[in-house]
Amino acid sequence: MIDTQTAFDRYESLRDTLPSATFPTTYQTGQDLTDTTAHYDAYILDAFGVLNRGETAIEGAVERMADLRAAGKQLIVLTNAASYTRVEILAKYHRLGFDFTADEVVSSRDVAFANLPTLADGKVWAAISDKGDDFSDAPEYASLEDLIAQPELLNTAGGFLFLSTARWEGTNTTALCQALKANPRPLVIANPDLVAPREDGLTIEPGMIAHDIVAQTGADAAFYGKPYGNAFDTALARLDGLPRHRIAMVGDTLHTDVLGGAAADIGSILITDHGLFKGFDVTPYIQKSGIQPDWIISTT
Repeated sequence: MIDTQTAFDRYESLRDTLPSATFPTTYQTGQDLTDTTAHYDAYILDAFGVLNRGETAIEGAVERMADLRAAGKQLIVLTNAASYTRVEILAKYHRLGFDFTADEVVSSRDVAFANLPTLADGKVWAAISDKGDDFSDAPEYASLEDLIAQPELLNTAGGFLFLSTARWEGTNTTALCQALKANPRPLVIANPDLVAPREDGLTIEPGMIAHDIVAQTGADAAFYGKPYGNAFDTALARLDGLPRHRIAMVGDTLHTDVLGGAAADIGSILITDHGLFKGFDVTPYIQKSGIQPDWIISTT
């Protein structure tokens, strides 16, 4: 677990590595997304902190999605949760009560797999993943093997793919850094988040560890997901024809959701009650970072 201030400070220390953007000079406030509907025709929704916290749906979020659909709004979920296949992530949302279709969900895993480079013949990707993760949705040319179960892959793998921190420990970071120093290879990060809000607090996510690995090794790392343009390009392609000023990114963080939305030239809505800033006044964080959304609302 990690606290909000530490996570924010780490995000700020990485600003030079994140996309650049221009932000509005003022923001509007509201209680929930209903207050913003006159301004937007489509919403790109973060999952953690907007739709769910861990494995629990945020109170009122299911009903709010139904209200937005009834108002004719288009919805896209853009999530950095990289452990789930498309089938699994849809099943999770449906279990929580949401009715999203496959075409309405874009995950950083999808984006990373679509851009995964081809390795030399016979080489495999060492996947840093949760126990029992399904790799059946990987590209046909990409063979994925479980790094934690097969530590010999540190020496033999053609590249490393970071999907989850569920089983990752400090000793793993040390070993991977040593392996990359001895034999530099591609490092792909399919979840750039530093933290994620769950029922009992904030957990450390792949982005946090990956940036430390890059700092220690100089590894050539590729990040896929928010706040990077590769994720927003994929999501916006699902909303072809809508002017960008009528689309809003809805999220719980400044450095991934708001920054990413602004860099993509769309609106941004920060939700404060369920994610990174739960229990905090967000104003000092906006002032310190200069990352300002178009809207601040309490809940979905």
